[in-house]
Amino acid sequence: MKKIILILVLAGLSVAAISANPVVEMKTTMGNIEVELLKKDAPISVKNFLKYVEAKKYDGTVFHRVISNFMIQGGGFTTSMDKVSGFAPIKNEAKNGISNTEGTLAMARTNDVNSATNQFFINVKDNNFLNHSGQNYGYAVFGRIVKGMSTVNRIKKVRTGSKGGYQNVPLLPVVINSIRVKK
Repeated sequence: MKKIILILVLAGLSVAAISANPVVEMKTTMGNIEVELLKKDAPISVKNFLKYVEAKKYDGTVFHRVISNFMIQGGGFTTSMDKVSGFAPIKNEAKNGISNTEGTLAMARTNDVNSATNQFFINVKDNNFLNHSGQNYGYAVFGRIVKGMSTVNRIKKVRTGSKGGYQNVPLLPVVINSIRVKK
């Protein structure tokens, strides 16, 4: 599949043009990231994410949790680590069979399986222990990076510390300026 996409992109076609799935562009202070949203496999999560995108709720939020050998998490806090209000929690779609592999986007949640709202994370390595299996309900993957993994790799290397009672917070904020659906 990646070879087909690469060939079509090299031929001048965008992923949005060759995929029925929506593609969003995340503009950050460290570069841009394009994500294909997997609406067939995770319709609830994609609809929820797009609701936040359309309401511009991600604008000005930060990647507030960065663990270089695990994931980068964002969407729920401002630069001063104030929590951003969210919509109602959604049903967890971790049973969709999509693994938490490097470059995938998944919904963050609390210990309550169905508690995901606005926070998401990007896996910076394969994190199979986050997949649905047995007693572990898992974390729902709903997108994959199609462009900008170099930006993700820059973000995962930022220096982190504690701020406002939170751990692994970038010392210099990595701001999500905007997330928009690509036309």
